[in-house]
Amino acid sequence: MYTGLLHAHSGFRYIALILILAVIIQSFIGWQRERKFSNAHRKLSSVSMIILHIQLIIGFVLFVISSKVMFDPIMMKNTLLRFFTMEHPLLMLIAIIIITIGHSKSKAFSNFHSHKRLFWSNLIGLLIIIASIPWPFRAELGAGWF
Repeated sequence: MYTGLLHAHSGFRYIALILILAVIIQSFIGWQRERKFSNAHRKLSSVSMIILHIQLIIGFVLFVISSKVMFDPIMMKNTLLRFFTMEHPLLMLIAIIIITIGHSKSKAFSNFHSHKRLFWSNLIGLLIIIASIPWPFRAELGAGWF
């Protein structure tokens, strides 16, 4: 069960990153060209939100069952345990909250202001997500590409 959830969580990350990037690009173009916020824009943002929230749910389950999560005083001295117990979940939760608030606030307008809100919230969220993913080149975390 753990391995399957871990692979699902790792695989969905690429879908989530691609969708967030698509929302950022679409929102930037809509904002700069002052386009109306249409149903197509809302749908892409909604699909992105659904994938992010699925990631959040899988992440919560992994947080509960993972051996990399430990609430012990020694946890703060161990890079791996600190990352998976505190840094990764906290930063991901902050990023998802920022993106969710931006998505919710964008519904209030039907003009280019919605694009501007989505652009900034998704860009900030993306930067936080990229900083808190256990990439394979971070050798101390021992994570893979998938």
